[in-house]
Amino acid sequence: MYRSNGNYEAFARPRKPEGADDKTVWLVGGGLAAMAAAIFMIRDGQVCGEKITILEELGLPGGALDGIKYPEKGFVIRGGRELEDHMECLWDMFRSIPSLEIEGASVLDEFYWLNKDDPNSSLCRVTEKQGKDAHTNKLFTLTEKAQKEIVGVILATREEMEGKRIDDVFGKDFLGSNFWLYWRTMFAFEEWHSALEMKLYLHRFMHHIGGLPDLSALKFTKYNQYESLVMPMRKFLDDHGVQFRFRHTVTDVQFDIEDGRIQATRIDWIADGKPGGVDLGPDDLCLATIGSLTENSGNGDQHTAPELKTGPAPAWDLWKKIAAKSPEFGRPEVFCSDIDKTKWESATVTTIDERIPKYIEKICKRDPFSGKVVTGGIVTAKDSAWLMSWTVNRQPHFKSQKPNEIVVWVYGLFVEKPGDYVKKPMQECTGEEIAQEWLYHLGVPVEDIPELASSAAKTVPVMMPYVTSFFMPRRAGDRPQVVPEGSVNFAFLGQFAETTRDTIFTTEYSVRTAMEATYQLLGVERGVPEVFNSTYDIRYLLKATARLRDGETVDIPGPNFLKGRLYDKLDNTQMGELLTDFGLFSPHGGTKPRPRDDDAIA
Repeated sequence: MYRSNGNYEAFARPRKPEGADDKTVWLVGGGLAAMAAAIFMIRDGQVCGEKITILEELGLPGGALDGIKYPEKGFVIRGGRELEDHMECLWDMFRSIPSLEIEGASVLDEFYWLNKDDPNSSLCRVTEKQGKDAHTNKLFTLTEKAQKEIVGVILATREEMEGKRIDDVFGKDFLGSNFWLYWRTMFAFEEWHSALEMKLYLHRFMHHIGGLPDLSALKFTKYNQYESLVMPMRKFLDDHGVQFRFRHTVTDVQFDIEDGRIQATRIDWIADGKPGGVDLGPDDLCLATIGSLTENSGNGDQHTAPELKTGPAPAWDLWKKIAAKSPEFGRPEVFCSDIDKTKWESATVTTIDERIPKYIEKICKRDPFSGKVVTGGIVTAKDSAWLMSWTVNRQPHFKSQKPNEIVVWVYGLFVEKPGDYVKKPMQECTGEEIAQEWLYHLGVPVEDIPELASSAAKTVPVMMPYVTSFFMPRRAGDRPQVVPEGSVNFAFLGQFAETTRDTIFTTEYSVRTAMEATYQLLGVERGVPEVFNSTYDIRYLLKATARLRDGETVDIPGPNFLKGRLYDKLDNTQMGELLTDFGLFSPHGGTKPRPRDDDAIA
């Protein structure tokens, strides 16, 4: 396998790999990574779809890409997915998946046209004082000390960041800035999470730093992620004869490990309460998703708080059994052993008339019933004890929604702290109580909150014990390589497989592991798209630097006439043009830069 950039590799079609007709494929887990692997096996590996089987513990595919309507409880979305232009593997896949809505178009075409016609942006990213104060200045408020800490983390080696927490490398100035508020609530980072992941995110999304305050860098699907992404993938796989075996809990994978050669020899599972399995030869490929951010999710309802499940977790137990067989298979305990540090809770609120949406419109300044962008991403209540954020995507968010319904997603990072209105920890609250806390920060008059939470909304809370487990501080070897060295028929998939090239907690990461696994095991003669290299582009680096400084130029010490002479000399060079065009240098210092947009960079 190799990685590539450019149209030469992107548009080339690989020849059928040698031995592809002899392969049988078993995929453990039915989430995005496994479904993507099946698609790449068919499209690029040219394996017959009828020889591919997906084993899934639940009764439907998609994993964390969910969107469900429970008749009694209401709609449920455990989390949303923020998408962007440079998810190279994801869009490479979806260009080949037919749209379910537009004849002759792909899912990528449909998504592209939607976001061209209705581009995303947020008109209110942060509120305080029950929605009365809205942050509209879009400043990061980073001190010189905090800016130097960011630069230090970017310049540090991976090894220097291994095993460290975010608050090991950032001080109070940074952790009290608007930048950290925007960053942590968008990506769900906690101060005790991995400094290495923070570093990787800064590199990966260098081109989006300027878009943090208004979320203009993001793009979203028309409906929830299950209906917009999973269902088209499922139809593609069904049309190609791929077999889905639901209610199959894989309990172990057996291996023959000798002289540096690794071969998976058997998959064991339980189906309908009975043990079963399949023996594997060298031509029987096994690709296993390990770990799970949504494992043991506990649903509550309008009148019941969700359960925090700390018992057996099949996805994690499977990885532990596999890991015990070889040090090449990772260390799952690093990620799943401290639920208090990996949990948070979300809730789906469905409003059933126009009483609550008018308060939503007051904050986001858009009509929630318009069918277009509403909040444009999350709105964070900065002074919320739970650090609550909420979002309203394009409506209807579910095809089966009634015309007068709005679906809202709410989440809190501090689930153990008492609320500002409810005075209970979020994890102990019913759906109705979470709705009350949200309405309080939305600006609903206190006297109206109980009635609206009870009669104008239906709320389903979900507790997820492992949702940020992949952010736990880690070291090299804690996550196994996608294809372990010496493996002839086995690969790891998903957020806990190591590619070294991308950032976890993204749809792109799951699809990238699927592409890398497929191309390596089959020998596909096509490059895996390289991660977008904005961190190596001087223009993006300068733009990010100017943005982190909130537009303040670099003050060069010395008399103004010397500054002017230096400015004149720099202005006649290519580097000088870049420094002055991006507003980092001025002969007078301290002035605001000339605006520089992405079109100028492109």
